[in-house]
Amino acid sequence: MPKLKLVAEPRFKARVPIPVAGGPPVEVEFTFRHRTKTALDEWIKSRADKSDAESFLEMVEGWELEDQFGKESVELLLENYVGAALATYRVYVDQLVQAKLKN
Repeated sequence: MPKLKLVAEPRFKARVPIPVAGGPPVEVEFTFRHRTKTALDEWIKSRADKSDAESFLEMVEGWELEDQFGKESVELLLENYVGAALATYRVYVDQLVQAKLKN
């Protein structure tokens, strides 16, 4: 049985269903940055003044895609898959909240 640590791991992985026009969503595994409750609240409030790419890069540290993770690749992903930013944000927040509810 896993033991609970009072301080969470700094990273976690989760699969995000990226919406694809004309087809079913494609799941992509992302490596996310963990945030405490306070840090998450502050980050959510700060997003209003940021682009989707900036917010994405503050949530995500890597992905399982063949393309190298970085600002240009993130911008290309978000430009070509319009629902990717929202889908990723929803999974990110849900994972953090669910983790808090389960602990």
